[in-house]
Amino acid sequence: MKKIFNLFFLLSFFNSYSQEINCQVIVNSDLVNQTNQQIFKTLQNSLNEFVNLNIWTEKKTLFNEKISSSIIINLTKYNSSNFEGSIQIQAQRPVYNSNYDSPILNILDDDISFTYQEFEPLYYNKNSFESNLVSLISFYIYVIIGLHSDSFENNSGTKYFNEALRILNLAQNNNFKGWKQSDGTNNRFWLIDSLLSNTYSEFRSIFYSYHRIGLDSMVFNSKKGKENIIMSLSLFESLYSRRPNSYLIQSFFDTKSTEIVDILSKGPKVELKKTIRLLNKVSPFFAHKWKKIKN
Repeated sequence: MKKIFNLFFLLSFFNSYSQEINCQVIVNSDLVNQTNQQIFKTLQNSLNEFVNLNIWTEKKTLFNEKISSSIIINLTKYNSSNFEGSIQIQAQRPVYNSNYDSPILNILDDDISFTYQEFEPLYYNKNSFESNLVSLISFYIYVIIGLHSDSFENNSGTKYFNEALRILNLAQNNNFKGWKQSDGTNNRFWLIDSLLSNTYSEFRSIFYSYHRIGLDSMVFNSKKGKENIIMSLSLFESLYSRRPNSYLIQSFFDTKSTEIVDILSKGPKVELKKTIRLLNKVSPFFAHKWKKIKN
């Protein structure tokens, strides 16, 4: 009995401190003309196990420290073992001493394809390309972990972005879209290339200061936290002047636009005219949202 208890304790300890991700994976097959839905359910279950049970880093992670995220695969075509569709990646990080989770990633990868046989084991091997499905999911998991890490400690996500880069380099040798520079301007190549490029070094500093110096300090001094967020946003101006069509800038405001409106509209009053002008300049797509900012 004592041995059983000890084994149970060790397994519980291992599970509590190993997996870093708390992710809900959804496979939506509404657009696929297929009467037998079992393959899609099996795929969804396999992906949930793959993401949530895999050990992605060497960090020890308590259950309540797991990164909250979601992956939604919207399938548009299915033929035998071939799948096509899009994938939506979302992730959040907790704000210090609050019950609020701040979004750190919201990306739509709208042209994916992969092969999958029902009950096929999904296995991540850092040294080889196993399948496009494994590479897609693993790539975005490391992007999530890297951004999450960067939001707490400046530039601490580099090793995870490098792991995503390794996945990208291995995947480029196969005929799947989204991994190569020539596949478009807003794809996996440009995402990880930009995150690791010195050209976009301000972005990661902005990302850190926005979350750690801005959001996390609001519980102690809401006005100072708000001012720090405004200061962080102001740093986009120099980045925008060099790379006005940056995928990183676009993805940041895709993720943060609603939150920015809420933060700037609530709490202590601060000068916002310059900030609103900047937001309209660097992210004109959300001009309709910036009009809602009330101070």
